[in-house]
Amino acid sequence: MLANYLPILIFLTVATLLAGLLLGLGTLIGRLNRSRRDDSDKLTPYECGFDAFEDSRAQFDVRYYLVAILFIVFDLEIAFLFPWAVTLSRIGAYGMVAMAIFLSILVIGFIYEWKKGALEWD
Repeated sequence: MLANYLPILIFLTVATLLAGLLLGLGTLIGRLNRSRRDDSDKLTPYECGFDAFEDSRAQFDVRYYLVAILFIVFDLEIAFLFPWAVTLSRIGAYGMVAMAIFLSILVIGFIYEWKKGALEWD
C-alpha cells in the first residue's frame, strides 16, 4: 500500500527541493547585482517617472468588484463547457438539457447585471 505513494513522495520532494533551489538562486543573484544597478530613480516607489496621484489605500468603486465577479463566473462557465462538449455524444439529450438550463441561469444573471448598470463606467 505504501509503495503506491512512493512516486508521489518523490515528486513532492523533488518539487520542494527545486523550488527552494530556485528561490535561493534568485535571492543570491539579486543581492549580487543590486549594488551595480541602484540609483535614485530605480529606488523610487514608481519607476514610471512621476509621483503617485493619491494614497495607495484609496477605496475602489463597488462596480470594479462586480465586474471581477462577472469575469470569474463566465470563466467558470467556459471551464464547464469544455468537458461537456467532449462528452456530449455520451450524455445525449439529458446533458444538452442540463447545459441549456445552466447557461440560461448564467444568461439571466448576466442580463440582471447589465440592467443594474454593473458594466457601465461613468
